[in-house]
Amino acid sequence: MTPIARTGLLALALAGGMTGLGYASVPLYRAFCQATGFAGTTQKAEAAPGAVLSGKRVSVRFDANHVPSLPWEFAPEKTNEPVILGEREIAFFTAKNLSDKPITGRATFNVTPSQAGKYFNKIQCFCFTEQTLLPGKQVRMPVIFYVDPKIADDPDANDIAEITLSYTFYPVDEAKKPS
Repeated sequence: MTPIARTGLLALALAGGMTGLGYASVPLYRAFCQATGFAGTTQKAEAAPGAVLSGKRVSVRFDANHVPSLPWEFAPEKTNEPVILGEREIAFFTAKNLSDKPITGRATFNVTPSQAGKYFNKIQCFCFTEQTLLPGKQVRMPVIFYVDPKIADDPDANDIAEITLSYTFYPVDEAKKPS
């Protein structure tokens, strides 16, 4: 094989590898964030471990937003709640469709400070699925969660007194929905 052909083949392989990496980057980044709590990504859990004997508490603040193009009211029922580390908690958010047609939305979420993300575990959340609201209808949506007691052992997170759980609702693009 000539040096020019070898260089061309190497360039083609590199371009193919970069294209594959580009397609894999979103799921890889999502998996990385889920595993490490990077950028405030919360964890999914099946159940809470139960309160630890120390009884250490942290305050959880709830924040709700929606993009201007989504004609909904969206808010937490309570804006702040003290929680015991390891104890299963439930918080409710309400959403109301202010338009005259059914609208489907999906919530994204974040936890701040970001180092608390890997310790904030959601057992059940409305953010895991799309929400369709009929015209004028209001829905009450639960979030079941716990804060992992291991946060108290992390030198980068053990002094956190307040964690903010923030949601933003976006309209689901009807043209992109699977049929």
